[in-house]
Amino acid sequence: MDGDRVAVRIDDRGRRGPRGTIVEVLDRARSRVVGVFRGGRGHGWLEVTRPKLGVDLFIPDRERGEAESGDLVVAEVTDWGEGSVSPAGRVERVLGPAGDPGVAVLAIQVGYGIRDAFPEDVEEAAAALAERGVRPADLEGREDCRGDRVITIDPGDARDHDDAISIAPLAGGGARIGIHIADVSHYVREGGGLDAEAWERGTSVYLVSRVLPMLPHALSGGLCSLVPGEDRLTLAAFLTVDRRGALRGARFARAVIRSAHRLSYDEAQEALDGEATPATERDPGLREDLRALLKASRSFRRRRRARGSLDFDLPESRVELDEEGAPVDVRRRERLDSHRLIEDLMIAANEAVASWAIEHGVPVLYRIHEEPNPEKLDALRLLAGEFGLSLPRRNPRPRDFQRLLDAVRGRVEEPVLSVQLLRSLAKARYATRSVGHFGLASPAYLHFTSPIRRYPDLVVHRQLARWLAEPARVREMSGDWLSATARHASAREENAARAERDSVELKKVEFMERHLGDHFGGTISHTARFGFFVRLDAYDIEGFVHVSRLAGDRYVHDRTKHALRGRRTRRSYRLGDPVEVQVVRVDRDARRIDFGLV
Repeated sequence: MDGDRVAVRIDDRGRRGPRGTIVEVLDRARSRVVGVFRGGRGHGWLEVTRPKLGVDLFIPDRERGEAESGDLVVAEVTDWGEGSVSPAGRVERVLGPAGDPGVAVLAIQVGYGIRDAFPEDVEEAAAALAERGVRPADLEGREDCRGDRVITIDPGDARDHDDAISIAPLAGGGARIGIHIADVSHYVREGGGLDAEAWERGTSVYLVSRVLPMLPHALSGGLCSLVPGEDRLTLAAFLTVDRRGALRGARFARAVIRSAHRLSYDEAQEALDGEATPATERDPGLREDLRALLKASRSFRRRRRARGSLDFDLPESRVELDEEGAPVDVRRRERLDSHRLIEDLMIAANEAVASWAIEHGVPVLYRIHEEPNPEKLDALRLLAGEFGLSLPRRNPRPRDFQRLLDAVRGRVEEPVLSVQLLRSLAKARYATRSVGHFGLASPAYLHFTSPIRRYPDLVVHRQLARWLAEPARVREMSGDWLSATARHASAREENAARAERDSVELKKVEFMERHLGDHFGGTISHTARFGFFVRLDAYDIEGFVHVSRLAGDRYVHDRTKHALRGRRTRRSYRLGDPVEVQVVRVDRDARRIDFGLV
């Protein structure tokens, strides 16, 4: 925590200074926590919500600042106390009323230590670049692709557009696919304030009601965003495929484009489905390009599947908010062909750049996914056995996992097995050495396609740009700094993912808080010794029915049948059973929804 006196092991002495790992806290000095302030006579206290302390924080009256009872605040722990003495602190920042929807998300941001505003000098540097714009000198040595039909496909509410695609037919039935990625490295140079801030942030964070970008908006939503009708600098991967869709070669170039269309995933899907859209009416050739790109992407996917790549179809929630930030709907996000098209092409580009780096011995950051943990595999085998399925005892390969997913596709067991399978896999991370990507069954993989929002992509871009300009220069990068960056980026990514999940779960709880006492139909999605989970039919929300709410009998858990069975009545509640539930309790802090059976 901030202010602690610690013992540190120096891991490396990169060009940005030494970096290390805390091995022991010698003297805990001051920490920051988030919680709800409660006022009393002459003093107050803080009900700490993040991080969990297990005790309230005493706030002397002189240290409460502007806080009123019921406010969500950031407090600094000034005294941790000893024995029966409670820890004490002072209010540092008042976020707002605890019940305000926007304040609750702000508390998540602060609780996870995610920066909001950029330092003034960083904002000024970005604004100066944006004001300068794309100059004629910036186009020197670049491949001019402004005459190509280049398009972006993103979520409808996307604020930045860092990838664009195009396709051109070749003699013999093949095609050249252009994958254009914003050339952020041209503007964010190593060693400057912009670079230091981007390195520290590591990634953009997409909370449910706000985006916290890695780069200032002047770049992320302006000069580096591939908006229609504007000259934009890119690093391009040109993939050549034959008439059967097999990849035959890859070429890289510094380029300039002028995007012809900015499509949402829904608009792209409408065009693929043959519906008339404003874009296709304005440009009749757009639909054929989209269909040709979809055909190529499906070919890439088939080949990935053939080598054993995993294809999860886990539900992703889409939360709709009103103008005040309160949730008005929670649905499962539909996975369209247009989503898969972009996903397949970006994977192909990432693999192509990774192969280039290995072939030429270029130091970069790889995206690695190691083999599963043996202990977690045992738990997966046990669960698979309960469903009549099996997993090899020794060294299961990705295709063995895919067989499990295919076997339960569309069955009530699918969500349970998919989640357990995902838990058995290692977490993907960044590394300086390629060991392959287990989940994709890929021998070499990295992140190249999102330098606006991920720092490792920016590192790869810089190396590729150097190699394109002067191949001998790319081996000058410090190995110590690269290792430290891999660790830092992995940690920042994990922190961002937790915050993003937390914000979605918060909105689900807030949504159900407005439905206390209401009845819903649902399906039992998971069973345990102490109760079962129910996923609602109407909303992408899951809640828990505790065994104590099952009246009239004593229920025991049957693991093999995935059921809770009454000892006297023999009544059972099984995985996949439809039930009607009532919302009986919600807990914002615990992100928990409790149901009772109707």
